[in-house]
Amino acid sequence: MSHFMRTATILLLAGLLVLSAGPASRAADAAKLALVIGNARYPDNEFVLNEVTNDAQDVTEELKRDGFVVDRQSNLTADAMRQVLDRFYARIERGAVALIFFDGLAIQSNRQTYLLPVDAQIWTEPDVARDGFSLDVILAEMNTRGAAIKIALIDASRRNPFERRFRRYSAGLAPAIAPSNSLVLYSAALGAVAASGKTEHGLFVAELLREMRAPNISAEQALTNTKNGVVAATKREQVPWLSSSLTTEFSFAGSVAQPANNKAGDPTKPEPQKPEPQKPVCEAPQAEPPPSADDLAKDPVIADLSRKIAANANDVASRYKRGQVYAIKRAYALAMQDFDLVIRKDPRDGEALNNRCWTRAATGDLQGALADCNLALQIDPGLSDALDSRGLVNLKLGRTAEAIKDYNDAIQRNPRSSSSLFGRGIATRKSGSDGATDIAQAKSMNPDIAKEFAGYGVTECVP
Repeated sequence: MSHFMRTATILLLAGLLVLSAGPASRAADAAKLALVIGNARYPDNEFVLNEVTNDAQDVTEELKRDGFVVDRQSNLTADAMRQVLDRFYARIERGAVALIFFDGLAIQSNRQTYLLPVDAQIWTEPDVARDGFSLDVILAEMNTRGAAIKIALIDASRRNPFERRFRRYSAGLAPAIAPSNSLVLYSAALGAVAASGKTEHGLFVAELLREMRAPNISAEQALTNTKNGVVAATKREQVPWLSSSLTTEFSFAGSVAQPANNKAGDPTKPEPQKPEPQKPVCEAPQAEPPPSADDLAKDPVIADLSRKIAANANDVASRYKRGQVYAIKRAYALAMQDFDLVIRKDPRDGEALNNRCWTRAATGDLQGALADCNLALQIDPGLSDALDSRGLVNLKLGRTAEAIKDYNDAIQRNPRSSSSLFGRGIATRKSGSDGATDIAQAKSMNPDIAKEFAGYGVTECVP
């Protein structure tokens, strides 16, 4: 199914990485280097990520006050990002503390997380490794250059416009394979995305900055407190992911009063309270309105693809891509026109049939959608996206048993499909059973999933 689809600034990193006195080298005497990247302006994204610019600036200013040599960069293209990373690697001395803070968009592929430059051109899975920068490779290079402590703070667990072109769910980020003495923190759980929004500052960074200035606790505990703070503030809808392989005692803001592996935290600070279990609430979010003709005309991706089609009417690949972008933006009539032409050129294009099936389902042409999905699955019986699309069709037709079967088959092939989980939860609820577990899991993976389904005319409110 084609679901193409940080108020306060606080102090950060006060006196990073103070090692215990003794025979080991002292981090306070080591070079402290930081690379801060804030990619806010992705032409393919629907809006500028304003919080990225503000948060990157806050992090940069605090790092400089704390003695770091900081290289701050914004809105990097692939070539510029490669040059900036090479310059960062060259500055690393043996025994140094090396920190990278990345704020922007990222995507996972083949169990790796890739940080994306603003000019990434991603339409298929192989494009991710071509245009993205592997976090695993970045950490490994920091280690190879001699960094004693490697830190990666990644605020990029956002829904992005790229994965919706070849995935039908929000994949989030993959676990980092980090060298020893590393600390990695993501803003959301593995395979999950944080709620999107046009904010001036992000919750994750606000919590991060507040906790990292706290004295007399280990850095690992500070990041654990960050995680707990985000969890509590979002009522468990956003759960940051933390990985530590530290073998050296250090603190972000002063000496550690207990061993680094002591998980007790600051005894003067109360333990974070676990949020009370929330009772299921029937939510019926309002679907976003379709874009205006002016909005579509201003979209740079659509404009570029339209130029290619005007130059070559037989450019089926560009027409298929434009149909995908139209569908992402809910311009369904225009998407249908492009998919119709692609299918006329190749009636056995299973992906195009699936995309047209989903588009028809979203607009209410359920019988036409069902025919497209059935044909797509005849051509490719293992096409999980078409199973997911047909699940939506059957759900809207009131055929809950058939919808549940389609969603079950889709989830068997792709257990991380937030749309299949949400759809199955709704179908299960409509059948008279309790689908709360599926719905909650889908929302934890994609906080916007209920709004997406509302756009298809499906809500979790069952009479």
